[in-house]
Amino acid sequence: MFAAASENSKSRLIAFGVLALGSVAAASIVGQVATFPNLTPWYAGLAKPAFNPPPAVFGPVWTTLYALVAFAVWRILRLSPATPGRRTALALFFGQLALNAAWPWMFFGAHNPLLGLVNIVPQFLLIAAAIVAFLRLDRIAGLALLPLSAWVAFASVLNFAIWRLNP
Repeated sequence: MFAAASENSKSRLIAFGVLALGSVAAASIVGQVATFPNLTPWYAGLAKPAFNPPPAVFGPVWTTLYALVAFAVWRILRLSPATPGRRTALALFFGQLALNAAWPWMFFGAHNPLLGLVNIVPQFLLIAAAIVAFLRLDRIAGLALLPLSAWVAFASVLNFAIWRLNP
């Protein structure tokens, strides 16, 4: 009986890991489909502020952030479904993830920095709310989302500056 329960527990952890990695990877891929074809000539031709990172920075940063985000949501998914606040935390998380996947389509795909701003501000707010909700459930999960909030805050400022420089 104990071995069966242990196997069931392992299977749940693996299933939640697949869900966490799969959903985050899907968001990344959806965003890349809009980003890569528009890096040149459109994005390369935009005026950018002096604090714009070199293009080589974005890939490693997002890879690291997505790994942390998948780890964070996995920690929340593995909690009992009856855990108070779990459902809200997951809704906030998946809401920000959907906005994260939509941002490249609005900014790069539509060639519209203003539309990107319309997305990134509520995206940042949902990330902040998800951090608070995650911290209440699992401190490590909440802390794992902090780098995402810092990067999206920076990206918001960068998005705003690009919009202002390219009327």
